[in-house]
Amino acid sequence: MITSKEAGNNRFIRFFKRAPVISVFLIVGLFPFSADAFDILLGTGETGTFSHFTGRTICRMINKHADDIDCKTVPAPDAVHNLTNLRAGSLDIVLIDSSMLQDAMNKTGYFEFFDIGYENLRALFPLYDIPITLVARSDARITSLQALKGKRINTGAPRSLHQLAFEAIMRAKRWSKNDFSLVQELSASQSQDTLAFCHGTVQAMIHIGVHPDDALQQLFRLCKADLVNMNDSDIGKLIKDHPAFAKIDIAADTYASQPKGITTFGTRMILVASENLDDQTVYRITAAIDSHRKYLRGAHRALADFSVTAKKINVAGIQLHPGAAKYISAEGQ
Repeated sequence: MITSKEAGNNRFIRFFKRAPVISVFLIVGLFPFSADAFDILLGTGETGTFSHFTGRTICRMINKHADDIDCKTVPAPDAVHNLTNLRAGSLDIVLIDSSMLQDAMNKTGYFEFFDIGYENLRALFPLYDIPITLVARSDARITSLQALKGKRINTGAPRSLHQLAFEAIMRAKRWSKNDFSLVQELSASQSQDTLAFCHGTVQAMIHIGVHPDDALQQLFRLCKADLVNMNDSDIGKLIKDHPAFAKIDIAADTYASQPKGITTFGTRMILVASENLDDQTVYRITAAIDSHRKYLRGAHRALADFSVTAKKINVAGIQLHPGAAKYISAEGQ
């Protein structure tokens, strides 16, 4: 149990660590420190994203079930912002995509030219899957990933997550753009990709996000779209070679037009802390969420498979926080 004196000292130390960090004045101004509780700032995606929704749900659980901890969400424009502020101490925990986390830890992707190390980050547990889903027009007769070859495709805007995912698929299949009859680079902004899809300009595109998705449901209804199974040996090898990826099943009847389940792959949204966040606080946060996971699972279907187990922790090559490890050991998980 953290004493009042220890909590006060922790707040004092963290206040001065946060002073020089990106957007710290905004954070401190919006969320003044409480005199009665140990304040935890949780970084999420922007307001309106599923990440922010999940972060708010987690904070409600912590505030209700972890005595003397006051959790507040801090929405941010991107993962770089969240990870950099977490590393420097202006955030205590963040929700981060496993692919972005792996890039940060290995200085690849968006972090290739960053002169910053993220070695002090530690995982608590994954919260939900983020499937990379292939969507195809019903009249295109694309019933497998292999059948995508020779079709008209949209890979997403340059350097977008959609394009990076499509490039990963093409590398796994040893394809190039020459293997398709048309390659578009349309953004999801202002529905550019879905408009091209519905008008038949492209026959297939990538969707990244949790399921069920209302926008995707509308696409199925208005434009006769199908989800395509991506369960083949090349994708299996891709998953095996990249710790950030995982095999993901999308259950039958997730959508009215999808009577059969499909298998795809994707990333995981992980709760991450700095190694400087004390073990007891992390233990209590982990216990508050895992012990009341029924509430989390009831918040959204995408959170239904949540559990804190050692088996699901090994993601993105990041070390487990000692506080989370202590909880898993104590619970025999």
